[in-house]
Amino acid sequence: MDTRTTSIVAYLTWIGTVIAFIAGDREGAKFHLNQALVIIIAQIVCSIIMVIPVIGWVVGMLGYVFILVCWIMGLVAAIQQEEKEIPLLGKIKILQ
Repeated sequence: MDTRTTSIVAYLTWIGTVIAFIAGDREGAKFHLNQALVIIIAQIVCSIIMVIPVIGWVVGMLGYVFILVCWIMGLVAAIQQEEKEIPLLGKIKILQ
């Protein structure tokens, strides 16, 4: 896969991230792979927070809305071949 395709596929669920990491252009799409991985980890954290009754549900749902907005921003940036960081979570670097 070329860099653009790898960047787009990385945002399509966690399976897409794994496929992009294994079969795609890792060096060219490293930025978007990292952003997608951070979004997946944030989704897992929100799922854990949702276990807490009432307050956890509210915080978790707000977190999910925020993650959805970040996901859309990341996908649009990947389609436009830009390296725009997602808000708040974009500074986190997992892949070096």
